[in-house]
Amino acid sequence: MSAILECRNLVKQYGYFQALKGVNLSIEKGKIIGLLGPNGSGKSTLIKLANGLITPTSGEILINGKAPGEESKKVISYLPDKNYLNEWMTVEQLVGFFHDFYEDFDAHAALEMMARLGVRTGDRLKNLSKGTKEKVQLILVMSRKAQLYLLDEPIGGVDPAARDYILHTIISNYNEEAAVVISTHLISDVESILDEVVFISQGEIVLTSSVDEIREQRDQSVDGLFREVFKC
Repeated sequence: MSAILECRNLVKQYGYFQALKGVNLSIEKGKIIGLLGPNGSGKSTLIKLANGLITPTSGEILINGKAPGEESKKVISYLPDKNYLNEWMTVEQLVGFFHDFYEDFDAHAALEMMARLGVRTGDRLKNLSKGTKEKVQLILVMSRKAQLYLLDEPIGGVDPAARDYILHTIISNYNEEAAVVISTHLISDVESILDEVVFISQGEIVLTSSVDEIREQRDQSVDGLFREVFKC
């Protein structure tokens, strides 16, 4: 199967600081991948590059074999690490906005998930708690039938009681022919849904592995290996 996301000697530099240092990476469809690393390791930079929000200093990042652009935005569903939605809109209006803007958006699925998580669709976003806002954003993103989902800290502000449902939402609603990339520091919470992991540190990939290999060959959990590699 061809790669949905590919990095070739990818470098991103801000002044004298190199956020990414010659990253080589290939991600195929049909997998849920954990992009894992300490704060400042380059996770968000890599996701922003894939989404076309910033451009490489050198090297390449490709989506379906092409540089990020207008076409890639049609196949990527992106959840940033900060709220980007209009605060004055109601949840119902946001669902309508996504339905109008994205051809692959399933409004019925979005409203059903909102109801299951107790989100009142008549409420304005500005009146919701931080955790509820994150639920709304994630539901909107996962209600698209995309080829690549880029999720930057999808459960960082969500209460533990809702995390299991949200993770179930991710694995039960994404297009099974797509790839899901989850950037997070809550490794023990997401480990159960991951197929593969990518460890990144100081802008460099230090490990790529399937979760099964870590458990079978190393006799460790992903969280345990992460703590060993990053001494945390």
